[in-house]
Amino acid sequence: MLPSSRTQLGLFFILLCPANIIGLWWAVGSPLVMDPNSICRKTKRLAGKQAELCQLEPEIVQEVAKGTKLGVRECQYQFRFRRWNCTSHSKYFGKILQQDIRETAFVYAITAAGVSHAITQACSMGELLQCGCELTRSRAPPSPTAGPGTEGTAWEWGGCGDDVQFGYEKSQQFMDAKNKKGKNDIRALIDLHNNEAGRLAVRSYMRTECKCHGLSGSCTLRTCWRKMPHFREVGDRLLERFNGAFKVMGGNDGKTLIPVGDNIKPPDKQDLIYSADSPDFCSANRKTGSLGTRGRVCNSTAMDTSGCDLLCCGRGHRDETVVMEENCLCRFHWCCVVQCRKCSVRQELSLCI
Repeated sequence: MLPSSRTQLGLFFILLCPANIIGLWWAVGSPLVMDPNSICRKTKRLAGKQAELCQLEPEIVQEVAKGTKLGVRECQYQFRFRRWNCTSHSKYFGKILQQDIRETAFVYAITAAGVSHAITQACSMGELLQCGCELTRSRAPPSPTAGPGTEGTAWEWGGCGDDVQFGYEKSQQFMDAKNKKGKNDIRALIDLHNNEAGRLAVRSYMRTECKCHGLSGSCTLRTCWRKMPHFREVGDRLLERFNGAFKVMGGNDGKTLIPVGDNIKPPDKQDLIYSADSPDFCSANRKTGSLGTRGRVCNSTAMDTSGCDLLCCGRGHRDETVVMEENCLCRFHWCCVVQCRKCSVRQELSLCI
C-alpha cells in the first residue's frame, strides 16, 4: 500500500535534500507535491540539466514525477511478497538508498523506466508540445507475420507510434544528471548502469501493432505502429534482472566495474548490478532500512518467498481471523450508476510473529 498523506508529506521533507536524486523523486511521487512549480521551487539542490528542465520545461518535470510514482507502485507490487516490500517509509527508505545493494539497483532501474514510460506516454497522448508520435519515414517496412489471409498484403507505418526515444532521452537527461560519466566514483558508475538498464527495459521491447483495412473485412492494407510494453511487463522483466543481478567491484583505474567471482561473464547493459550484500530484512533495523517482517501477512502453504517459512525468517506465524467489509450485491442502474451494499466477510490470515 502507498503511505498515508501524513507519511507522504513527511517523506517529502525528509528526503528533500538526499544524497542522490532518486530519493528526491520517490518523495515527489506523492500527489501532494505533483505540481512542477512546487517541485522546482522546493528542490534547491537541482542544478545543471535538472534546473534547466525546471525553468524551460516544467511540463516535463510533471511527467517525471508521474513516472516516479509509477515506479513506486510497480516496485511495491513486485516486492509485495518479499521481506523488503519496497516500503517508502520515510525513516527507512533513505537508508536503503545509502547502500549499494540489489534492492537499490532495482529502485534506480524502475524509477528510470517509469520516467521514460510516463514521458513517452504523454507524447503519444498529445499532452506535451515538444513531442508527439514517432517518426517512421526512415524505418524499413514492418515484416508481415505468417498466417491465413496475409499473403500479398500491403504494409505501411501509420497510426501513432510511441516516440520512446524522446522519453528515453529526457529520462537520461534528468536521472543521470547527478552522476557524471567518467567520474572516478564506483557508486556513480553503478547508478548510471542501473538507470540505463531501466530505460532499456522499455526501449528494447517495443512491440508492433497493426490494423487491417479493406472491403468486407479483407486485409488488403495493414497499417502498423510501434507501442511500448505495458509497464507491468517492464516490472516483471526488471524483477528477473534483480534475481540474477551481478555483484561487481571497482577496477584499479576507478572507471571500470569488474564482476565478483570466478568465470563470471561481464554484465550486459540490461543487467542490474550492485557491490554490497543485502541485509536479511528479518528484524527492524533503522541503520539498514529494514522494517522487519513481524506482523506481515504470509501464505502458510506456499514454498516461495511469500511462504511463512521464508517471510517470517523461521520465527513462525500465528493464524488470525479478521472481519473485513467488501462491496457486494452490486447492481447497475440506468443510467449510469452502480450501487453496492457492504457485506462483512470473515478472512483467515497468517501473520509472522
